[in-house]
Amino acid sequence: MRAHALVAAAAAATLACTAATSSPSAKTGAKTSAQTGARTSAQTGASTGGKTSAKTNAPTGTPTGAPSSPAGRAAAPANWTVYHFSNNRAANYPSMPKPKTARVAKSLSLDGAVYASPLIINGYTIVATENNTIYKFSAGFRLVWKRHLGAPSPASQRPCGNIDPLGITGTPAYSPSTGNVFVAAELGGSPPSHRLYSVDFGTGRVHWSRSLDLAGVDQRTMQERGALAAYAGRIYVPFGGMAGDCGQYKGRVVSYAYSGRGSATSYTVPTAREAGIWATPGPVADKSGLLVAVGNGASGRGDRYDHSDSVLELSTRLKLTDSFSPSTWAQDNESDADLGSQGPALVGSWVFTAGKSGTAYVLRRSHLGGIGGQVSSANLCHSFGGTAVRGSVVYVPCTDGLRAVRISSTGTMHVLWHAPGNITGSPVLGGGRLWALDPGAGQLYDLNPSTGHVYGHISVGGTSRFATPALYGRDVRVGTLRGLVDVRTS
Repeated sequence: MRAHALVAAAAAATLACTAATSSPSAKTGAKTSAQTGARTSAQTGASTGGKTSAKTNAPTGTPTGAPSSPAGRAAAPANWTVYHFSNNRAANYPSMPKPKTARVAKSLSLDGAVYASPLIINGYTIVATENNTIYKFSAGFRLVWKRHLGAPSPASQRPCGNIDPLGITGTPAYSPSTGNVFVAAELGGSPPSHRLYSVDFGTGRVHWSRSLDLAGVDQRTMQERGALAAYAGRIYVPFGGMAGDCGQYKGRVVSYAYSGRGSATSYTVPTAREAGIWATPGPVADKSGLLVAVGNGASGRGDRYDHSDSVLELSTRLKLTDSFSPSTWAQDNESDADLGSQGPALVGSWVFTAGKSGTAYVLRRSHLGGIGGQVSSANLCHSFGGTAVRGSVVYVPCTDGLRAVRISSTGTMHVLWHAPGNITGSPVLGGGRLWALDPGAGQLYDLNPSTGHVYGHISVGGTSRFATPALYGRDVRVGTLRGLVDVRTS
């Protein structure tokens, strides 16, 4: 393929050693598959134990950067504190300059595979592994501290699943108001257990931990895969099941106060089993409450509706306040063609949702519509992961290549472009670019958000199927099956 520079003015400097070009509608047809292995290698270097400034002047849960700089100095980049930058999961990052070139600046081997998105606060990177270890690195990638939370669960302790070992999978969340990182870990045992930890950002000290295992399910078959949400003074932790849908699991969200005091609140989908809340973005939050995507449940044709194959709205106290399900929810359940694979996207006054069936839906945010209550629907694609949103356009991770979909003022959908079929990762926006992965080939792609034109790609190594980049200033950081890669743009 012909090499292509990021911009014409810098034609000699390409985004990658081998860069790609394509027309907006070109498709390679290549499919990606889940990366199920968990390669590990030792991470050396002693912790310094040094404290760093962790707090910002931002309101609780907002992803803004450090306080304003003195006159004459550039403002600090915005912090990446949760999955896809903000509690609404829009993945639209304001602090990245337009890139001209890119290179791999650092590649770190850690003690386990990284499925969660990195977090970046004031230049420091937090990254968590499936070996239940949390690392903090300085802006120069010096190890500041690492905290091992306990042995992860090996596959031999669970009846199904495709991650081995199973430790920290869902993306942690950072709270500016407390200066703490909240992380959910699966710990090995008989049976395996799930715990929520509050970890001091500055020192790595564990302030408190609480059990996430509540009655009514088989905890061996519960999996915490979705991202945590830090919102309204509480941490929200979603649960689904393992690959293979084995056992007596149920979709559930568990919440604790930032302080760890008081008992847990929870919502469990009212189904006999399944109906996992497992989409990688986890709960999507705005002033109206939390939205979660729910997978296929036990009910089928002829059975009572059980709030599976749904988008549900929950209050901050985890009470069900609204819902949407396709009119085909029962058939979708029977064929495992549900909405649970992609997180809901907030697009102005609309909610965009899609999943395994290939059908996408637009809902009113003010009223989700109940069964069959969508504003519009369209045959779009099979979607897995998290979206990005800019204005009225939602960027959708599809198994046959990213799509850009504009939602009109009347709630109808218009496909703007379709990326090559190998670019299937959950995208993020920054520097006037759309950044997304080809997970199978371990390539980070850089696209034009308006046209889908591919500027180039750069090798980062193998990632999980649901890996997504995190941005900070000029950097793009990616968790891989070996550790962490930093791509530096200029």
